[in-house]
Amino acid sequence: MVKHSRIAIVGAGSVGAAIAYACMLRGVPAELVLVDIVEDAVRGQVLDLSDASFVANVRIRQGSFQDAGQADIIIITAGAKQKPGESRIELIARNNAILKSCISSMSPLNPHAIMLIVANPVDVLTALAQRLSGLPPQQVFGSGTFLDSERLRVYIADKLKVSETSVHAFALGEHGDSQFIAWSAARVGGVPVLSFPEFKNVDLNAVQKAIARKAYEIISLKGATYFGIGACCASLCLSILNDTKSVRPLSVYSEKHGVCYAWPCVVGKEGIQRRLDLELSQEENAALEASAKSLKEILEQYA
Repeated sequence: MVKHSRIAIVGAGSVGAAIAYACMLRGVPAELVLVDIVEDAVRGQVLDLSDASFVANVRIRQGSFQDAGQADIIIITAGAKQKPGESRIELIARNNAILKSCISSMSPLNPHAIMLIVANPVDVLTALAQRLSGLPPQQVFGSGTFLDSERLRVYIADKLKVSETSVHAFALGEHGDSQFIAWSAARVGGVPVLSFPEFKNVDLNAVQKAIARKAYEIISLKGATYFGIGACCASLCLSILNDTKSVRPLSVYSEKHGVCYAWPCVVGKEGIQRRLDLELSQEENAALEASAKSLKEILEQYA
């Protein structure tokens, strides 16, 4: 376990607050520091969250960007929401500027810090954060399709009437509309998911679309999503601080493709300890290549 650990959450909006709350409920062994350019908003979140501190011995306080830069784990949630009619490229440009400002304000960074990017589009921003931070690539990664994969596991578990923890399945590639499900590698108790009779007549493309677009439904109903990603980030913090070496589908750098996208990785105290070798079907490989190509075309504009 990291001694005297500190987790900095940069961005004290709904997502940042949900991450802090989930960390408190899970008893993450660290001091939580909330940082935002809107200081009154941070103060309000800290006052509110501190009322829940009795559930676990977790301290939470307001901090500066310099405090955040020296944390053991730096979680960046700060980012602009997409405006009606705004293109994806325009959103990336705005969030790239916010990311630059955050990292610049935190410098110099703790050289051993783990930086977790949550702001969207997460794959592009993770690649940009790796360039801007100067930290080793294994210490800078994004939340990727962790939440999408959890949605998938819950769907499979419900369908087969098994525990969600017995399901091993991943959504991979870009976190977004081009992500795909690695059905060929999905297993329950070592048995291929697609071999179960319950999946004989399932429209796999429809399931993939529903998983990828669930966030849109939530946003249309309540304006934002934050509880699920909060739980995912708390889980990742525990994996890092306790060096559990958990396997998660995170946005990491691919030397083959030269971009970041979601892929199963081992996560521990040093960040990404290794990418796993996962065999995909021909169709899934084609989907991965298309996803990587799309991301590379965007990143080339920020070379």
